[in-house]
Amino acid sequence: MDDRVGQIVSTEDLIELRKEWRREAKRVVLAAGAFDLLHPGHIRLLEQARSLGDLLVVAVEDDAAVRAAAEQERAKDSERTAALRPVFPLEERAEILAALAAVDFVTELRNVPVNALVERLQADVYVRGGEALGAKRTQPASHDQRDASGPALVSIPLEPGYSTAQMIERIQQSRQ
Repeated sequence: MDDRVGQIVSTEDLIELRKEWRREAKRVVLAAGAFDLLHPGHIRLLEQARSLGDLLVVAVEDDAAVRAAAEQERAKDSERTAALRPVFPLEERAEILAALAAVDFVTELRNVPVNALVERLQADVYVRGGEALGAKRTQPASHDQRDASGPALVSIPLEPGYSTAQMIERIQQSRQ
């Protein structure tokens, strides 16, 4: 077993590791997101993502990106209770993810858009939760079918009843 498994690595180190993985013909899966208030939906998404390749790299969005996304959601849904997001700072979210059995490597997206990492890492598969890709499901391509212009894009449907926003709302309601 690789002593780096479950490690938090910089984007630069990840790019260097990718060169080694390419030589070893390892299929790399990249999943990205906020992963705030980790719940069973996150765990199931990551386990499914891990099954699509040899290594699972998780990119965690920085606090500013999570805050911006939360603001956009609140703007779309005026009924939604305002909650400070992220609940946990980037470093803590990364640490929690690195402890999961399905996750091989975690990198923090500090002021870096995820599409820039997708391009630099050249993962074989890029996974997002279903809503993030318009709930359109695609199947992963085999090594032979992979388009040279980018990774196979896989949307894993979100688990009904699980979301960080719902968890926050339940917590807030339980305090009333």
